[in-house]
Amino acid sequence: MLSISNKKVLHNNKRNVFLLIILILILVLAFLGSIVLGYIKTDLSDLYSTYKNFQGTSEQIVIQSSRMPRALTALFIGAALSVSGVLMQTLTKNPMASPGLLGVNSGAAFFMVFVYSFFPSLGTNYSILFSFIGAALSVVLVYTLAGGLKGHIQTFDLTISGAAISALFMSFTQSVLYKDQTTMEEIIYWLTGSVEGTSIDTLLKVMPFIVIALILSFLMARNLDIFSLGEEIAKGLGVKTELLKVEMILLVVILAGASVAVAGPISLVGLVIPHITKAMVGSEFKWVIPYSAVLGSILLLLSDIASRFIIYPKEVPVGAVTAIIGSFFFVYIARKAENK
Repeated sequence: MLSISNKKVLHNNKRNVFLLIILILILVLAFLGSIVLGYIKTDLSDLYSTYKNFQGTSEQIVIQSSRMPRALTALFIGAALSVSGVLMQTLTKNPMASPGLLGVNSGAAFFMVFVYSFFPSLGTNYSILFSFIGAALSVVLVYTLAGGLKGHIQTFDLTISGAAISALFMSFTQSVLYKDQTTMEEIIYWLTGSVEGTSIDTLLKVMPFIVIALILSFLMARNLDIFSLGEEIAKGLGVKTELLKVEMILLVVILAGASVAVAGPISLVGLVIPHITKAMVGSEFKWVIPYSAVLGSILLLLSDIASRFIIYPKEVPVGAVTAIIGSFFFVYIARKAENK
């Protein structure tokens, strides 16, 4: 006979699996919508013929060269940003944290702008490499300022150090753009965060890093559950908390660095999705991680579709759409915390 608590757990697990399947179906619909909706009208038959009977029509070319890479980018980047947000909020114990808090986005963006401005002849591989270097350097600086070299990191120190480093790299980026007006005109759209015009080759180069980081995040679920109870409790239960923090930081660097390299610093996805996820399934990370990945992909796909029609026939960067959504959500979270 199952106990009442075991029956409840089993019921919750069944419910979560069913809901996850529903969300995956919504994700598929959003993905297909991202491919067929836009200025040039296409439908599912055009999508089918593009990969089964390619004849070089304008619809097929748009789907193959633009819409498919764009949809795949939104799918993977949305998942990466959302899970990195989960890790950041868990690491800092701050419900308003996101990858930008560690300066990851601003560091990666600065190095990308620097390379684009001073070494424009370098290829995509070097751009991606410098994005990771910028993200990693930001984290090293934040980690050092927060007292990581002494073997113990306080959450408050990490938050303050991250804000300082983020502001520093943002000022560096603005200085480079101010000196190089040509670069500013060419890259300002990317700096807002955009999946438009992304190359499938660029995405394929970072995709393995994203997939591996997502899998590792899921495998850390049990330790994250224990860590979220408090560091002292986690240590008492045998979790090496300092090592776990370093692992979380490295995963944030990979996920956020890859995202910036491909689509620019898309904001607030990593802030919004963890809260929606926990409202749906609670705080167990074996559910929070996969739900966040799926919901993040859905949000970015739907935001990208919306970006095509807000000022139709022109488009706005998807980062502007997520910023609008995230700003309202940010105010909601702040008010909720204030009321508590």
